[in-house]
Amino acid sequence: MSALLGPAEIRSLASQLDVTPTKKLGQNFVHDANTVRRIVAAGGVTADSRVLEVGPGLGSLTLGLTETGAAVTAVEIDARLAAQLPATVATMQPAAQLTVVHQDALQVGADDLPTAPTHLVANLPYNISVPVLLHLLATFPSIERSLVMVQAEVGYRLAADPGSKVYGSPSVKAAWYGAWRIAGQVSRQVFWPVPNVDSVLVGFVRHDPPGDEVLRAQVFALVDAAFQQRRKMLRQALSGVLGGSAHASQVLEASGIAPTARGEELSADDFVRLGRTVLAAAE
Repeated sequence: MSALLGPAEIRSLASQLDVTPTKKLGQNFVHDANTVRRIVAAGGVTADSRVLEVGPGLGSLTLGLTETGAAVTAVEIDARLAAQLPATVATMQPAAQLTVVHQDALQVGADDLPTAPTHLVANLPYNISVPVLLHLLATFPSIERSLVMVQAEVGYRLAADPGSKVYGSPSVKAAWYGAWRIAGQVSRQVFWPVPNVDSVLVGFVRHDPPGDEVLRAQVFALVDAAFQQRRKMLRQALSGVLGGSAHASQVLEASGIAPTARGEELSADDFVRLGRTVLAAAE
């Protein structure tokens, strides 16, 4: 195995680049090789994988990914980090297959990447992890598997089941694309600087979407409305998007959903069924 970045190398690189990790960009750099290799293994990365990494930072996880022989595309918003990463990887792993894209992950599109990725593996910036995930899954249907490190609160929300206290809009939207699970905990001590929140690994396996883009847009609009007022019954919460509470009740009943139910009680399949009913009624 090749050498990976440790605490001394991380601090040296940061000093060399005059990089001070910022909360604004959600930067917490991993400096533990065992954690890096654990993430790579849990992500199912092999030499045949085409990996998309978001927010590679100083390259800790990048080196763990490239040492498998996989082709890695790293998307980095910080110009200094994006410029340094190829040199860091080339020094430690001369044969690595790495492409660095200096871009905002929320804006990156298919034309920005050299190949369609099969895997998404990342230590996601905590402040934008859900929007980034949803954007990437929608933009790159080629992504079959994902393993991301996120703030524990966000991870549990992504993997939550209906009825759970943390089940919400991100849970349903993420489920549109596939199945999610908590794949492990991560110690705060493997980061520099040490974050003031806990982290978890969240795994994802894609399944065929339940419908086309028109249905997805309709379902997501219903989800947003249902959880913006999650304490209200659905006939009230959805009245704004369904033309009043009386019509909302009719649509819900036609979908086999009690108008007195609340959004947190509905599964992703329930929301999809409701979306189909709304679209059919509009035809």
